[in-house]
Amino acid sequence: MASWNSTPLEVLYQVLGWTAFFSWSISFYPQVILNFRRKSVVGLNFDFVVLNLTKHSSYLIYNVTLYFSAAVQRQYYEKYGFGQMIPVAANDVAFSIHAVLLTAITLFQIAIYDRGSQKISKISLGIVSAVWLTAAVCFFMALPNHSWLWLISIFNSIQVFMTVIKYIPQAFMNFGRKSTDGFSIGNILLDFLGGVANYAQMAVQSIDQNSWVNFYGNIGKTLLSLVSIFFDLLFMFQHYVLYPAKKSPVIPKASKDAEEPLVKSTDESQSEEV
Repeated sequence: MASWNSTPLEVLYQVLGWTAFFSWSISFYPQVILNFRRKSVVGLNFDFVVLNLTKHSSYLIYNVTLYFSAAVQRQYYEKYGFGQMIPVAANDVAFSIHAVLLTAITLFQIAIYDRGSQKISKISLGIVSAVWLTAAVCFFMALPNHSWLWLISIFNSIQVFMTVIKYIPQAFMNFGRKSTDGFSIGNILLDFLGGVANYAQMAVQSIDQNSWVNFYGNIGKTLLSLVSIFFDLLFMFQHYVLYPAKKSPVIPKASKDAEEPLVKSTDESQSEEV
Protein backbone atom coordinates (compact mmCIF):
# COMPACT_ATOMS: atom_id res chain seq x y z
CA MET A 1 0.00 0.00 0.00
CA ALA A 2 1.35 3.38 -1.02
CA SER A 3 1.95 6.22 1.42
CA TRP A 4 1.98 9.99 0.94
CA ASN A 5 5.18 11.59 -0.33
CA SER A 6 4.25 15.12 0.70
CA THR A 7 2.64 16.07 4.00
CA PRO A 8 1.28 19.42 2.67
CA LEU A 9 -0.39 17.57 -0.23
CA GLU A 10 -1.83 15.02 2.17
CA VAL A 11 -3.31 17.84 4.28
CA LEU A 12 -4.66 19.55 1.16
CA TYR A 13 -6.18 16.23 0.07
CA GLN A 14 -8.06 15.95 3.36
CA VAL A 15 -9.17 19.60 3.26
CA LEU A 16 -10.52 19.26 -0.28
CA GLY A 17 -12.21 15.96 0.53
CA TRP A 18 -14.07 17.30 3.54
CA THR A 19 -14.87 20.52 1.66
CA ALA A 20 -16.56 18.34 -0.95
CA PHE A 21 -18.34 16.40 1.80
CA PHE A 22 -19.74 19.48 3.54
CA SER A 23 -20.66 21.22 0.26
CA TRP A 24 -22.44 18.19 -1.15
CA SER A 25 -24.05 17.31 2.16
CA ILE A 26 -25.31 20.83 2.92
CA SER A 27 -26.57 21.08 -0.68
CA PHE A 28 -29.46 18.76 0.21
CA TYR A 29 -30.85 21.06 2.88
CA PRO A 30 -32.02 24.11 0.87
CA GLN A 31 -34.48 21.91 -1.06
CA VAL A 32 -35.67 20.11 2.08
CA ILE A 33 -36.15 23.45 3.91
CA LEU A 34 -37.87 25.01 0.89
CA ASN A 35 -40.31 22.09 0.72
CA PHE A 36 -40.98 22.36 4.47
CA ARG A 37 -41.64 26.10 4.38
CA ARG A 38 -43.92 25.91 1.34
CA LYS A 39 -45.57 22.65 2.47
CA SER A 40 -45.37 21.90 -1.23
CA VAL A 41 -43.06 20.07 -3.63
CA VAL A 42 -44.50 21.64 -6.79
CA GLY A 43 -41.59 22.62 -9.03
CA LEU A 44 -39.35 19.81 -7.81
CA ASN A 45 -39.13 17.04 -10.36
CA PHE A 46 -40.03 13.73 -8.72
CA ASP A 47 -38.09 11.68 -11.27
CA PHE A 48 -34.97 13.58 -10.19
CA VAL A 49 -35.45 12.42 -6.59
CA VAL A 50 -36.26 8.80 -7.43
CA LEU A 51 -33.29 8.46 -9.77
CA ASN A 52 -31.11 10.25 -7.22
CA LEU A 53 -31.96 7.70 -4.51
CA THR A 54 -30.86 4.82 -6.73
CA LYS A 55 -27.74 6.74 -7.68
CA HIS A 56 -26.65 7.42 -4.11
CA SER A 57 -27.55 3.92 -2.95
CA SER A 58 -25.31 2.45 -5.66
CA TYR A 59 -22.50 4.83 -4.77
CA LEU A 60 -22.88 3.93 -1.09
CA ILE A 61 -22.44 0.23 -1.86
CA TYR A 62 -19.30 0.96 -3.90
CA ASN A 63 -17.68 3.31 -1.38
CA VAL A 64 -18.42 1.29 1.76
CA THR A 65 -17.29 -2.00 0.21
CA LEU A 66 -14.03 -0.71 -1.24
CA TYR A 67 -13.19 1.30 1.89
CA PHE A 68 -13.86 -1.43 4.47
CA SER A 69 -13.46 -4.79 2.70
CA ALA A 70 -9.92 -6.22 2.81
CA ALA A 71 -10.87 -8.80 0.15
CA VAL A 72 -11.99 -6.14 -2.32
CA GLN A 73 -8.94 -3.99 -1.57
CA ARG A 74 -6.69 -6.97 -2.29
CA GLN A 75 -8.41 -7.45 -5.67
CA TYR A 76 -7.93 -3.73 -6.38
CA TYR A 77 -4.18 -3.94 -5.65
CA GLU A 78 -3.86 -7.05 -7.81
CA LYS A 79 -5.46 -5.21 -10.72
CA TYR A 80 -3.89 -1.76 -10.43
CA GLY A 81 -0.69 -2.45 -8.48
CA PHE A 82 0.24 -2.73 -4.81
CA GLY A 83 1.96 0.65 -5.01
CA GLN A 84 -1.37 2.43 -5.54
CA MET A 85 -3.70 4.03 -3.04
CA ILE A 86 -7.32 3.03 -2.55
CA PRO A 87 -9.28 5.72 -4.43
CA VAL A 88 -12.02 5.98 -1.79
CA ALA A 89 -11.59 8.31 1.19
CA ALA A 90 -13.46 8.54 4.49
CA ASN A 91 -15.29 11.64 3.25
CA ASP A 92 -16.66 9.62 0.30
CA VAL A 93 -18.19 7.07 2.67
CA ALA A 94 -19.61 9.76 4.96
CA PHE A 95 -21.11 11.63 2.01
CA SER A 96 -22.80 8.52 0.59
CA ILE A 97 -24.46 7.64 3.90
CA HIS A 98 -25.71 11.20 4.37
CA ALA A 99 -26.89 11.48 0.75
CA VAL A 100 -29.04 8.34 0.96
CA LEU A 101 -30.63 9.58 4.19
CA LEU A 102 -31.43 13.10 2.92
CA THR A 103 -32.73 11.84 -0.45
CA ALA A 104 -35.04 9.46 1.41
CA ILE A 105 -36.32 12.41 3.50
CA THR A 106 -37.00 14.40 0.30
CA LEU A 107 -38.90 11.41 -1.10
CA PHE A 108 -40.95 11.33 2.11
CA GLN A 109 -41.77 15.03 1.65
CA ILE A 110 -43.06 14.22 -1.83
CA ALA A 111 -45.41 11.70 -0.23
CA ILE A 112 -46.86 14.08 2.39
CA TYR A 113 -46.79 17.58 0.84
CA ASP A 114 -48.85 19.21 -1.91
CA ARG A 115 -47.79 17.71 -5.24
CA GLY A 116 -50.19 19.51 -7.55
CA SER A 117 -50.63 17.40 -10.67
CA GLN A 118 -47.05 16.14 -10.63
CA LYS A 119 -46.20 12.46 -10.33
CA ILE A 120 -43.34 10.01 -10.85
CA SER A 121 -43.14 8.95 -14.48
CA LYS A 122 -43.40 5.33 -15.57
CA ILE A 123 -40.14 5.77 -17.46
CA SER A 124 -38.24 6.56 -14.25
CA LEU A 125 -39.85 3.67 -12.40
CA GLY A 126 -38.94 1.40 -15.30
CA ILE A 127 -35.32 2.60 -15.29
CA VAL A 128 -34.98 2.08 -11.52
CA SER A 129 -36.50 -1.40 -11.73
CA ALA A 130 -34.21 -2.38 -14.63
CA VAL A 131 -31.12 -1.07 -12.82
CA TRP A 132 -31.75 -3.06 -9.62
CA LEU A 133 -32.65 -6.17 -11.61
CA THR A 134 -29.35 -5.85 -13.47
CA ALA A 135 -27.50 -5.42 -10.18
CA ALA A 136 -29.12 -8.57 -8.80
CA VAL A 137 -28.11 -10.58 -11.88
CA CYS A 138 -24.54 -9.28 -11.61
CA PHE A 139 -24.42 -10.31 -7.95
CA PHE A 140 -25.19 -13.94 -8.81
CA MET A 141 -22.66 -13.80 -11.66
CA ALA A 142 -19.94 -12.59 -9.28
CA LEU A 143 -20.77 -15.07 -6.53
CA PRO A 144 -19.06 -18.25 -7.87
CA ASN A 145 -15.61 -16.65 -8.38
CA HIS A 146 -15.93 -13.98 -5.67
CA SER A 147 -15.44 -11.25 -8.27
CA TRP A 148 -16.28 -8.53 -5.78
CA LEU A 149 -14.22 -5.77 -7.38
CA TRP A 150 -16.00 -6.37 -10.67
CA LEU A 151 -19.36 -6.34 -8.87
CA ILE A 152 -18.83 -3.04 -7.08
CA SER A 153 -17.51 -1.56 -10.33
CA ILE A 154 -20.96 -2.36 -11.73
CA PHE A 155 -22.51 -0.35 -8.89
CA ASN A 156 -20.05 2.44 -9.61
CA SER A 157 -21.11 2.38 -13.27
CA ILE A 158 -24.75 2.48 -12.18
CA GLN A 159 -24.15 5.62 -10.14
CA VAL A 160 -22.46 7.29 -13.12
CA PHE A 161 -25.37 6.35 -15.38
CA MET A 162 -27.90 7.62 -12.84
CA THR A 163 -25.90 10.83 -12.33
CA VAL A 164 -26.13 11.54 -16.06
CA ILE A 165 -29.85 10.92 -16.42
CA LYS A 166 -31.11 12.20 -13.05
CA TYR A 167 -30.55 15.86 -13.98
CA ILE A 168 -32.28 15.64 -17.36
CA PRO A 169 -35.93 15.62 -16.12
CA GLN A 170 -35.35 18.73 -13.98
CA ALA A 171 -33.57 20.55 -16.81
CA PHE A 172 -36.44 19.83 -19.21
CA MET A 173 -39.03 20.72 -16.56
CA ASN A 174 -37.37 24.12 -16.03
CA PHE A 175 -37.33 24.62 -19.79
CA GLY A 176 -41.00 23.65 -20.18
CA ARG A 177 -42.15 25.90 -17.30
CA LYS A 178 -39.74 28.69 -18.30
CA SER A 179 -39.06 28.96 -14.58
CA THR A 180 -36.89 27.51 -11.81
CA ASP A 181 -39.42 28.41 -9.10
CA GLY A 182 -39.66 25.59 -6.55
CA PHE A 183 -36.19 24.26 -7.40
CA SER A 184 -33.56 25.47 -4.94
CA ILE A 185 -30.58 27.18 -6.58
CA GLY A 186 -28.74 26.94 -3.25
CA ASN A 187 -28.61 23.20 -3.78
CA ILE A 188 -26.94 23.73 -7.15
CA LEU A 189 -24.35 26.25 -5.96
CA LEU A 190 -23.21 23.93 -3.16
CA ASP A 191 -23.26 20.93 -5.49
CA PHE A 192 -21.00 22.82 -7.88
CA LEU A 193 -18.52 23.62 -5.10
CA GLY A 194 -18.54 19.98 -4.04
CA GLY A 195 -17.88 18.77 -7.59
CA VAL A 196 -14.90 21.09 -8.02
CA ALA A 197 -13.43 20.15 -4.62
CA ASN A 198 -13.95 16.43 -5.31
CA TYR A 199 -12.12 16.60 -8.63
CA ALA A 200 -9.33 18.69 -7.13
CA GLN A 201 -8.91 16.11 -4.38
CA MET A 202 -8.26 13.39 -6.95
CA ALA A 203 -5.79 15.63 -8.79
CA VAL A 204 -3.83 16.26 -5.57
CA GLN A 205 -3.52 12.52 -4.94
CA SER A 206 -2.33 11.94 -8.51
CA ILE A 207 0.27 14.70 -8.24
CA ASP A 208 1.64 13.27 -4.99
CA GLN A 209 1.80 9.71 -6.32
CA ASN A 210 2.95 10.79 -9.78
CA SER A 211 0.26 8.48 -11.16
CA TRP A 212 -3.16 8.98 -12.71
CA VAL A 213 -4.41 5.50 -11.81
CA ASN A 214 -6.91 6.82 -9.26
CA PHE A 215 -8.74 8.68 -12.04
CA TYR A 216 -9.52 5.54 -14.02
CA GLY A 217 -9.29 3.21 -11.02
CA ASN A 218 -12.31 5.10 -9.67
CA ILE A 219 -13.77 6.35 -12.92
CA GLY A 220 -17.12 6.75 -11.17
CA LYS A 221 -15.81 9.45 -8.84
CA THR A 222 -14.15 11.21 -11.77
CA LEU A 223 -17.28 11.24 -13.91
CA LEU A 224 -19.45 12.12 -10.90
CA SER A 225 -17.53 15.36 -10.49
CA LEU A 226 -17.47 16.26 -14.19
CA VAL A 227 -21.14 15.47 -14.87
CA SER A 228 -22.25 17.32 -11.72
CA ILE A 229 -20.25 20.41 -12.69
CA PHE A 230 -21.70 20.38 -16.21
CA PHE A 231 -25.34 20.20 -15.10
CA ASP A 232 -24.80 22.64 -12.24
CA LEU A 233 -23.56 25.19 -14.76
CA LEU A 234 -26.63 24.47 -16.90
CA PHE A 235 -29.00 25.02 -13.96
CA MET A 236 -27.22 28.23 -12.98
CA PHE A 237 -27.60 29.46 -16.57
CA GLN A 238 -31.32 28.64 -16.47
CA HIS A 239 -31.84 30.31 -13.08
CA TYR A 240 -29.81 33.50 -13.53
CA VAL A 241 -29.90 34.08 -17.29
CA LEU A 242 -32.79 32.30 -19.02
CA TYR A 243 -35.48 32.38 -16.33
CA PRO A 244 -34.51 34.92 -13.63
CA ALA A 245 -37.01 35.34 -10.80
CA LYS A 246 -39.41 38.20 -11.42
CA LYS A 247 -39.57 40.60 -8.49
CA SER A 248 -42.98 42.01 -7.63
CA PRO A 249 -43.05 45.80 -7.98
CA VAL A 250 -43.20 47.59 -4.63
CA ILE A 251 -46.06 50.13 -4.56
CA PRO A 252 -45.29 52.92 -2.07
CA LYS A 253 -47.97 53.54 0.53
CA ALA A 254 -49.62 56.89 0.20
CA SER A 255 -48.94 59.12 3.20
CA LYS A 256 -51.76 60.53 5.34
CA ASP A 257 -51.09 64.07 4.15
CA ALA A 258 -51.18 62.98 0.55
CA GLU A 259 -54.60 61.40 1.06
CA GLU A 260 -56.10 64.67 2.39
CA PRO A 261 -57.50 67.03 -0.28
CA LEU A 262 -55.70 70.31 -0.80
CA VAL A 263 -58.98 72.26 -0.68
CA LYS A 264 -61.58 71.24 1.88
CA SER A 265 -65.26 71.42 1.14
CA THR A 266 -67.42 74.20 2.69
CA ASP A 267 -69.23 71.74 5.01
CA GLU A 268 -65.91 70.38 6.36
CA SER A 269 -64.63 73.97 7.03
CA GLN A 270 -67.79 74.96 8.91
CA SER A 271 -67.73 71.81 11.07
CA GLU A 272 -64.13 72.50 12.06
CA GLU A 273 -65.01 76.10 13.08
CA VAL A 274 -67.84 74.86 15.31
